[in-house]
Amino acid sequence: MAIKIYNPTSPGRRDASTLANEEITKGYPEKTLVLYKKKSAGRNNLGKVTVRHQGGGVKQLLRVIDFKRDKVGIPGKVSAIEYDPGRSANIALIFYTDGEKRYIISPVGLKVGDTILSGENAEIKPGNTLPLKSIPTGTMIHNIELIKGNGGKLVRSAGGAAQLLAKEGEEVHIRLPSGEMRLVRAECTATIGQVGNIEYQGVHIGKAGRKRLMGWRPTVRGSAMSPRDHPHGGGEGRTPIGMPGPKTPWGKPAMGYKTRKTKYSDGMIIRRRGKK
Repeated sequence: MAIKIYNPTSPGRRDASTLANEEITKGYPEKTLVLYKKKSAGRNNLGKVTVRHQGGGVKQLLRVIDFKRDKVGIPGKVSAIEYDPGRSANIALIFYTDGEKRYIISPVGLKVGDTILSGENAEIKPGNTLPLKSIPTGTMIHNIELIKGNGGKLVRSAGGAAQLLAKEGEEVHIRLPSGEMRLVRAECTATIGQVGNIEYQGVHIGKAGRKRLMGWRPTVRGSAMSPRDHPHGGGEGRTPIGMPGPKTPWGKPAMGYKTRKTKYSDGMIIRRRGKK
């Protein structure tokens, strides 16, 4: 998918770009597979802001995506490739032979008219879902389960792809796009191929108004605030933060402070992301 560059007819258009959407074949969603999700603008039931910088944005319908891919042995035909406002990847509308319709994440190479299948005996081709024990080593995969039957949790954004490196008993070694290597149970499923819409990361938003349409409100620097609003605030003119390390508005360390909580799956990590 190519990136469309705009002519600099205005300051906002000068650096803006967007996707050409050459893969999109349908402009409206399937009515039976959408939900309306009310926006909270970052506020709780009392109307107080609990998540900053949220609000506004265009109205969106939530597409119901099939991450579990549990229609084992039932072939489905790709009816359309659609845009999803809730994610960076495109989605594919699947018509199964039993009459059911579902959305899946569209991988690279999946086209209208192709047939997909889930199960141990499925062919190794983009869009098919198999248990990890049935996938050959070296294969690029996405939509990876961590717990059998819970649906894919890893590698679902545009251009993402993990690689199955090795099999060891009841577990397999997987290298994630971040560089992290981890163990996953061999009975868990994954989908073959790389997530589509690879050019997504090359899009330039170009102007603040476009960010507002996405539901993002302005972010103010702490050094531009008063001391009562932020630890970095106050002082005459531009001043250093005056403390050992930057802080959040609530006085907690903002850089280098580990915030990751211990999870049940931490023991499955072989190598952390970013480490050589």
